[in-house]
Amino acid sequence: MVHGEYGQGGADDAESAAEAAAIAEGEWRDLMARVTEEARDGLTDELPARLCAACVRVLPVAGASVSLVSGGARATLCATDETATRLAEIQYTLGEGPSLRAGSVRAPVSAVDLTSGRDAQWWPLFARQAVSVGAVSAFSFPLGQGGGVLGTMDLYGTTAGALGERGMVLALRAADAVTMALATLQDQQCEEPMGSGVAWWVQAEANHEEVYKATGMLMVRLGVNADEALARLRARAFSLDRTVTEVARDITTRRDGFGASD
Repeated sequence: MVHGEYGQGGADDAESAAEAAAIAEGEWRDLMARVTEEARDGLTDELPARLCAACVRVLPVAGASVSLVSGGARATLCATDETATRLAEIQYTLGEGPSLRAGSVRAPVSAVDLTSGRDAQWWPLFARQAVSVGAVSAFSFPLGQGGGVLGTMDLYGTTAGALGERGMVLALRAADAVTMALATLQDQQCEEPMGSGVAWWVQAEANHEEVYKATGMLMVRLGVNADEALARLRARAFSLDRTVTEVARDITTRRDGFGASD
């Protein structure tokens, strides 16, 4: 596991992981049963939220969220509580944190103590804001399909500490379950007639388009490239204590004339 890593080791580690896998098997079957039950009827607006809730029921964490990633834009598909929602928005706005790192390196990332030590030093802005909303530890798992990344499954705890062998095995399998569900929904959504589909997926795509459009407008206004425009958008959101999506919406609807010529 990257940063706050899930350790690499020899025979002892392998034996410990195998034991954890065996212990987690019951919880894994329970999670898969829940996911299968929720997905059985196909596309439903409630599925993402139920997937998040199922993860929290069987994992040693306080909350969870699932975010969709496309290019430089992100959209939170579901969150179990306000803290989970805020953590997702904080990372997107700041451009730092376990979730962005996990999507970038395509590997699980952990921050076992955001109050001090290397995790707090690695992501200083995120760590301060995460602690301020009640998260002391955070864990992120990429949701991969083939060579790409659909998004991330993000977990948080209210106390410092790693997930442990058992929790890690279960979290990895939970991420696989969520990936399969989202990939299926994505494929089905692509087959739907224009203008139809599930509200949460349509809204996620709309949020992406809004950020893309705002980034493009700032490129023209400020004479900068896409990366710089997105960085300016994030800085604007941070300075206003708002989310990137909210500021992007104001820019595209011209309620916020940031960067416009007088």
